[in-house]
Amino acid sequence: MELKQVRNVVEAALMAFDEPMSMKALVGLFPDEEITANDINQVLNDLDASYQDRGIELKKLSKGYRLQTRESVQPWLQNMWQQKPKKLSRALLETLALIAYRQPITRGEIEDIRGVAVSSKIIHYMMDKEWIRILGYRDVPGKPAMLGTTKEFLDYFNLASLQDLPSLAEIKDIETLEQELQFGEANNENTNEAAAADSQSKEVQNNE
Repeated sequence: MELKQVRNVVEAALMAFDEPMSMKALVGLFPDEEITANDINQVLNDLDASYQDRGIELKKLSKGYRLQTRESVQPWLQNMWQQKPKKLSRALLETLALIAYRQPITRGEIEDIRGVAVSSKIIHYMMDKEWIRILGYRDVPGKPAMLGTTKEFLDYFNLASLQDLPSLAEIKDIETLEQELQFGEANNENTNEAAAADSQSKEVQNNE
């Protein structure tokens, strides 16, 4: 099979699947062909080059590769969404930021830093979204769960790794972090998912 045809298949697959596709999955598109990871890498590089100065881009994330719209065209695309996602509540964002930057961290440690109790609804919401998971249990009385972020968290907020998070020195306040994360959120959610997130975020805020 010629690489041009391989590129067409890979491009179509990236457009068809909502989730990022791993290298293994991309190679797996060609079970009857002698297509290697090197071939796929060449194809991905070609695609990436072809999308320069266009409205879409090829993005490498923690779980694989995804085609998505560029940040520069987002203001125009916002008009297509009848219902826009609400901003995350301050309490949820602060909790998520502490988990992302200081993981592994326990709920008690989060409460000590914030000075207020962490709502169970916030923890459950982030676990339902698969943004956080239990990494283990602290070897202290009560054995509290240690929380950390997931690959789903990285993909949702358009990050390839935790190293892509803005440095703490760049964050003047929690609103700055929210602005940094909004682009990934807008890229990943379709209209129905945004509406669901909006509803759930309101529920969390009402219980704070």
